[in-house]
Amino acid sequence: MIKVENLSFSFPQKELYNNISFTLEEAQHCAFIGTSGSGKSTLIDILMDPERYLFEGKLEIDPTCKIRHVSQFPQFDKTKETTVFEYIGEEFIGLQNEITAICTEMETSSDMDALLERYQLALDTFDSIGGADFESNINKKLNLANLMKLKDLRVSDLSGGEFKLIQVMKEMLSRPDVMIMDEPDVFLDFDNLNALKNLINSHKGMLLVVTHNRYLLNHCFNKIIHLENMEIQEFDGRYIEYNFSLLQTKIELQEIAVAEQEEIERYDNIIDNLRAIATYNSEASRGRALKARVRFQERLEARRIKAPFVEIKQPNISFAIENEIEDAVVVNVNHYRVAFDELLLDNVNFEIKSGDKVAIIGPNGAGKTTLLRDIFKNNQDSIEINADAKVAYLSQIQGEMLKDSNTILEEFIDAGFKTYDEIRSYVSNYGFEGEIVNQKIASLSGGEKNMLQLAKVSASKANLLLLDEPTSHLDTYTQIALDKAIEDYKGAILMISHDFYSVVNGMDYVLIIDDKTIRKMSMRKFRQMIYASHFNRDYLEAEQNKKAVEMKIELALKNTDFEQAKVLVDELEELIKLL
Repeated sequence: MIKVENLSFSFPQKELYNNISFTLEEAQHCAFIGTSGSGKSTLIDILMDPERYLFEGKLEIDPTCKIRHVSQFPQFDKTKETTVFEYIGEEFIGLQNEITAICTEMETSSDMDALLERYQLALDTFDSIGGADFESNINKKLNLANLMKLKDLRVSDLSGGEFKLIQVMKEMLSRPDVMIMDEPDVFLDFDNLNALKNLINSHKGMLLVVTHNRYLLNHCFNKIIHLENMEIQEFDGRYIEYNFSLLQTKIELQEIAVAEQEEIERYDNIIDNLRAIATYNSEASRGRALKARVRFQERLEARRIKAPFVEIKQPNISFAIENEIEDAVVVNVNHYRVAFDELLLDNVNFEIKSGDKVAIIGPNGAGKTTLLRDIFKNNQDSIEINADAKVAYLSQIQGEMLKDSNTILEEFIDAGFKTYDEIRSYVSNYGFEGEIVNQKIASLSGGEKNMLQLAKVSASKANLLLLDEPTSHLDTYTQIALDKAIEDYKGAILMISHDFYSVVNGMDYVLIIDDKTIRKMSMRKFRQMIYASHFNRDYLEAEQNKKAVEMKIELALKNTDFEQAKVLVDELEELIKLL
């Protein structure tokens, strides 16, 4: 369907691709992964409209190939009064109306040949996208996503997550040869994420999906395209198998690297001895021997193994605290209530203690963000914040906490940093190096903006973090680094997240929105609830065993015990088969 050969492309301030090549074939479900800002969305734009871009290399797209696209931030004209059914079936209904209008025109027109040609073209188009069954197919998609209840609602009344799913259904129903989706999972709650998984897995055509969602990556794809450091790596198989392949490669490379390092050190000692001898023995043969050894040493250094797809640089996320609060309540919410057009939350009561790490869980549009924002603003009688609490807030609406017209340097001057050198040193830990610090924030990717917010939150040294969807747009390596930073943090965290892995890896308990109020749930019960809804019965145990073996492999590599690591890899392979 699509073939890319030796494609290179640069912006004035950044090189994105260097001779990358890959193919996309019929019926493949391909995940497109890579670190934030590596150019995934730009590559999609090139595939969608090659004429707009001056790139080097070859891009071949089958001329009969019909491509449909779900953008990262789909927009809907809310002035339109259209139902969900009408919106999904817009293309079909439009063709039906066109066919009816042509038939009406035939009753009075004398130019029948032209009308018959238009009529046949409209019928062929209608048939090619499955028009005869479009009403049934829409109902099937809505049922698959458990969203039949939305069928007669106005699109303007949907939550952002619901609209994203409706957009996916609309594009899928037109039977494209290739469907491209850019982070369709962002901000979806657990139920909607599961619905998206079902839609992806039921689709018969070729899919290219940019995603960092670990749940989708593990359950939806049979091909991986990984963009990193201006290069691309293809892998035919599941994401879990791809990571296993990287782990095997990592063990092999580390074993070779250790052997090479031992050889280099041995030659270092020989060269040192020859130099010492040369200081009191000036024979020409000694000098030649020394030069030969040095040249050989240089060749050893030059052929050191490099593996950019194995050792991917993770950001150094760390949440420090300036003033730690010990054993006290930092947030107290009593009889909180919020309503807009309708009541969202009522009689909400909970408290967060210093050191508590808590996730707020609930469906899209249930009032979670409003609650977190009200806690941050602290201007309601129903919310009380400890006088010693220093609060930092990460917003899912990135423009709330970042000024698009600022450069990265200007943003951190505004945040209280004194010098540009101090800022450069600090933001380099978060992956912002070189000329990117002079870029306007508006030009950054969604993942880069979230990384910038995390950097600002960290710099605040707050003892209470309010995090609204902190993993959204972040690549999987940064998500893992964030999980570790949350685990090590000594303050209190109140976090909205639909990322199952972040919640179970870092939170002490969850606050579940249920029947317009909030109740506390232990992590054990939450895990059971999620696994019962979205996973096979034995998945939890197999996943826990997999993680335990991976930790043992990490320890074996740290101790350079490669034989033990290889034994554990065989054990890991058997566990992966169960997943």
